[in-house]
Amino acid sequence: MAPRRVFYGWIVVAAAAAIVGLGMGALFSLGVFLEPMAESMGWSRGAISSVALLNWIAMGLGSFVWGALSDRLGTRAVAVAGGLLLGLGLVLSSQARALWQLNLTFGVMVGFAVGAFYAPLTSTATKWFTARRGLAVGLVSSGIGVGILTIAPLARALTSAWDWRVALLVIGDLAWLVIVPVALLIREQPGDVGAAAMGGRAAAGREYATHEVLATPQFWAIALTHLACCAAHSGPIFHMVTHATDQGIGPMTAATAFGVSGLASIAGRLGGGILADRFGARSTLLAGLALQAAMIVLYLFVREVGLFYLLAIVFGVAYGGVMPLYALVTREYFGEKVMGAAYGGVFLVSTLGMGLGSFAGGVLYDRLGSYTWLYAGSFAIGAAAILLALTFRAPRALPVPAAAG
Repeated sequence: MAPRRVFYGWIVVAAAAAIVGLGMGALFSLGVFLEPMAESMGWSRGAISSVALLNWIAMGLGSFVWGALSDRLGTRAVAVAGGLLLGLGLVLSSQARALWQLNLTFGVMVGFAVGAFYAPLTSTATKWFTARRGLAVGLVSSGIGVGILTIAPLARALTSAWDWRVALLVIGDLAWLVIVPVALLIREQPGDVGAAAMGGRAAAGREYATHEVLATPQFWAIALTHLACCAAHSGPIFHMVTHATDQGIGPMTAATAFGVSGLASIAGRLGGGILADRFGARSTLLAGLALQAAMIVLYLFVREVGLFYLLAIVFGVAYGGVMPLYALVTREYFGEKVMGAAYGGVFLVSTLGMGLGSFAGGVLYDRLGSYTWLYAGSFAIGAAAILLALTFRAPRALPVPAAAG
C-alpha cells in the first residue's frame, strides 16, 4: 500500500509560519534593545519608540504593497524579496551611529520588509483550505508567537554576551539563511501542484476589485476594529520588558516573561482559529477582545514576579487569539481573488495602531515617569474595539439562479 502523501497546503502553512516567525520576531526584538540602546547611545525611550512607530507604518504600507503584488506576481517571489530586504535592514541597523540611521534601516527597511510576510502569506494559506481554514490561519499566525519566544531571548543573550550591534548582525544573517530558502517552498494555490483545496471548492461569492474593497463599509469596520485592537495591546507588548524592570524584575527574567507571553500567544492563535471554525470568526473575536481588555487593565496592579508571569501568559493568549480572526472575516467578505490586497489594506490600517501604541507608551513614560496612563488608555481603546466589532455584518451571498422551466 502506497504511503499517503502529505497535503501540500500544510507545507505551505509550515513555511509561512517559519517566515512570519523570524520576520516578526526580528521586528519585536526592538523592545529588547530599548534599554541597551538608550544606555549606550544616550537616546531616550521616547526617541527609540519613534523608531517603532515608523517601523509599524512602514510595515503597514509594505503589507498593502506586497499584498497587491502577491495577487499579481505570486507570494513566493514577494517572500524572497522581503527576506533579502529584511536581512539587509538588520545588518545595516547594527552599524547605526545616529538615530536617523536607525529610523531608516530598522524603522523603514525592516518594517517594509516584514510587510512582505504576514498578510501575503496568510492570504495564500486561505486559498488552500475551505475546511479547517481557521486552524490553517491560526498556525501561520502562531509563527509570530514562536518568533517572539525565540528571537527575544536570543537578542537578549547576544546583547548580554557582546552588545546590541552583534545581536542585530546575527539576526540579520539568520533572515538571509532561513527566509530565502524556505520561501521557495511556497506555492500560490492548490492547482499549482495538481491538488484541490482541503474541503473542496469554496462557495461562489461576489468578486471584488481592489478599489471596490476600499469603498465598502465592511472593509473599514474590519480595519478600524483591527486598528483599535492593535493600539490597545501594542504598548503593553512593546514596553513589557521595561515596565517589568521598573517594578524591580531582573532584565533576563523580564525578557523571558516577554518570550513566555509570545509562547502563550501561540496557544491563543491556534485556539482562536479552531474556535472560529466551530463558532464563527465574529463571535470568537468579540470574546477575545473582551479578555484582552481585562488583562490590560490588570497591569496597573501587578508587581510580583509570579503574578507578572501569569498575567503575561493570559495576555498572550488574548492578543494572540484575536490576530488570525481578521484574516478570516476579510476572506469571508471579499473572497480569494483580491485577498492579498484586501487583507493587506486591513493590516495597513492596523499597523497604525501598533505604531501609535508603542510610541505613545514611550512618550507618556518620558513625560510622566510611569506607564500608568499607557495601560489605562490601552484599556479604553480595547473597549472601543469591542464596540466596533459589534458592527460587523455577515457577507451578502450571491442570489441563487432560478431553475430553468
